[in-house]
Amino acid sequence: MSEKPERTVELGLVVGKFSPLHLGHEWLIRQAALKCRRLLILSYSNPEFTRCGTEIRRRWFAARFPEHETCVIDDSWLQQKCRDLGTSPRPIPDNRSSDKEQQHFLAWLLRNILSLVPDAIFCSEPYGPACATVLTHILGHQVEAVILDPSRSHVPISATQIRQNPHEHRQWLAPEVEGAFVKRIALLGGESSGKTTLAAALAACYKTLWVPEYGRELWELQDGVMSEDDLLKIAHEQIHREEMALKSANRYLFCDTSPLTTAGYGLWMFGHIDPELEELARRSYDAIVLCKPDFPFVQDGFRREEAFRDQQHAWYQDQIANLACPVLEVGGNESERVSSVASWLATLE
Repeated sequence: MSEKPERTVELGLVVGKFSPLHLGHEWLIRQAALKCRRLLILSYSNPEFTRCGTEIRRRWFAARFPEHETCVIDDSWLQQKCRDLGTSPRPIPDNRSSDKEQQHFLAWLLRNILSLVPDAIFCSEPYGPACATVLTHILGHQVEAVILDPSRSHVPISATQIRQNPHEHRQWLAPEVEGAFVKRIALLGGESSGKTTLAAALAACYKTLWVPEYGRELWELQDGVMSEDDLLKIAHEQIHREEMALKSANRYLFCDTSPLTTAGYGLWMFGHIDPELEELARRSYDAIVLCKPDFPFVQDGFRREEAFRDQQHAWYQDQIANLACPVLEVGGNESERVSSVASWLATLE
């Protein structure tokens, strides 16, 4: 049995933008952790990169490194922290700022805001020794620079490469991280408007996944008996299933409904929308596809009358008029709809 390595560093530091957090970063963090009794992972970026925002990075670290101390900061976090401490804020330096400006900000952040003094900073970049010198001078404590794999031979990838084409480099991302680059496409439409058929067809076309409508599943399971509490259950479960599917989806995830649909049924079944459900209905998607009711209504024993389908469609049209994401209304047969959505998605890249 091999002996565990001796952890000689009391507090280690790994700092970066982590936009996105990739397997090279993860290798560095794990190597640093082998040498440290405590490890602080610190992340900030100005500006933020698309699909790598503060909250997203926090979720990545919570999923990948729950055992370590992590701090992902942005201007709002920093301003609130400064107000709490009664100190003057400093702006997060621009990503293009000099190494000296970045290092002085880091030292200020550690000393004045976080009240943490690391014993070593771990990195794969040449700035390490100079940064350690600045930290040592300002913090009044010896900080060692530990440079690991500067040639990046262990994991030959960079965040810049991944941002340029995340789908081409998806093998360098953990599933939780890769999911942030999958675009969620919600399909809306009244009963018997073809959205389930279209979701499955689009998933087959793009060799990816689609998320079936949990509300339909529960409705059939309970023989059409549904309470208001069931609607909240449906919305939460639908979101959960989307989040799980994101980890395995390829480029797109097609969602055969959204919490907006569930909110609509709150209105149609109970005359109002529960406030919590109304909040869930604001869940954002990268794009919305609204299916037209332009073919004969099919009664499967669980649906209401055809006039209700038209009522639903009009309601969806009103709702999507206020959405910020791109919206496409499609009609025709299955192949025509798939072709229309595919052409439209290509324009959104």
